[in-house]
Amino acid sequence: MESKAVRCLCFLAMLLVAGLGTACGAGECGRVAVDKMALKLAPCAAATQNPRAAVPPTCCTQIRAIGRNPKCLCAVMLSNTARQAGVKPAVAMTIPKRCAIANRPIGYKCGPYTLP
Repeated sequence: MESKAVRCLCFLAMLLVAGLGTACGAGECGRVAVDKMALKLAPCAAATQNPRAAVPPTCCTQIRAIGRNPKCLCAVMLSNTARQAGVKPAVAMTIPKRCAIANRPIGYKCGPYTLP
């Protein structure tokens, strides 16, 4: 299980290096590309694949920051980068609740998913 998380983190790091030269326009996450923003959720790797996995504090910190903009949070969780890293969207949507974020966007629709 842990080696899967390590592989996921290595993959995300490679994507970060590959994406450094890309141009960023205004989108769901402002001037930061969604796939680049998704890399900030590397500490959440195990928690996005297993609903019973502990959510690390560093993950909760990133979710808290990104979650201030629900459109960005949804775009990040449903991004190509997240999909390629093995993120299970239905599980990822539970992370704000698992982090006990009081002002999370409860009921916000993220494609076919709803934030609990």
